[in-house]
Amino acid sequence: MTSPGNSAADGRQRTASSQDGWTAAIALLGFVLVATAQVTNMILARGLHGEVPPFTLAFFRWTIIAAGLAPFAIADMRRGRLPLRSNALPILVAGFLGMFLCGAPVYIAGTTTTAINIALIMSLSPIVVLLLSRLLGLEKIGVLQVLGMGLALVGTVLIVSRGDPRALAELRMAPGDLFMLLPMLGWSGYTLLQSRVASGATFLARVSVFAAAGALFTLPVAAWEMWHTPQAAFAPRAFAAYVFAGLVPGLLAYGGFAYLGGRFGSVRASISVYLAPVASALLSWIILGEPPTLVHIFGGTLILGAVWASLRK
Repeated sequence: MTSPGNSAADGRQRTASSQDGWTAAIALLGFVLVATAQVTNMILARGLHGEVPPFTLAFFRWTIIAAGLAPFAIADMRRGRLPLRSNALPILVAGFLGMFLCGAPVYIAGTTTTAINIALIMSLSPIVVLLLSRLLGLEKIGVLQVLGMGLALVGTVLIVSRGDPRALAELRMAPGDLFMLLPMLGWSGYTLLQSRVASGATFLARVSVFAAAGALFTLPVAAWEMWHTPQAAFAPRAFAAYVFAGLVPGLLAYGGFAYLGGRFGSVRASISVYLAPVASALLSWIILGEPPTLVHIFGGTLILGAVWASLRK
């Protein structure tokens, strides 16, 4: 016969298990939503096909993000957690790497390559970060990391060559694939630097000042575009793109990532690295009518497997 005490304990255990199940389900949904929000920028880059001036689009995107997250930055400045004077140079460098290089160049690449390729090339960033960390003496590289880098290289070559070895020999690769190496390297440098700039400030406060720096770097070229192509820069379609880029792959993506990092830890939040290419492939298929090919699936599996191996301790 079961005692009342045991029955109560069993009930509490079932309740705890049920709550854990709901927490896991909500977490997974959160990761999926954040990854989807992140890759919509790549879908936008491909869908616009250069109809909106790229630097103007990037300028308004970073401006919206900087303004939307400004309350977090102002609060940290008042508390002394975000001293601008002593962090001015690192903020500018982070803004250049993570926002300027990852802004207009992505939209330019989208005119000649697919959103799936953009997402897969960007997913190489964690491996580049690991390599840079090793070169700078910040982290050691083990056997799994070396294996991961090799797999990533094979997967990347497979994707950019479209599975045709002759394309590599004759250098017949899409310009957008090669151009995407610039944002990927920029994001890798930004990832390595951003957590070391004003480390006492919150994630969203730092993103706000980085985005402001990115908008500042982008402004000269954006002003030139607006002056020479006003019919494209100020069209209703362009304004819709500015708002979407600032809100969905901007405030929503950064805010969601900050929440996941605070709720589940930065290591678990990095699961979005694995989900982003999958989300990009599905959205490309549904919205753009560009389904993934066997080359994408095989090459993407190699790259994501490489990231998984490289990030294991």
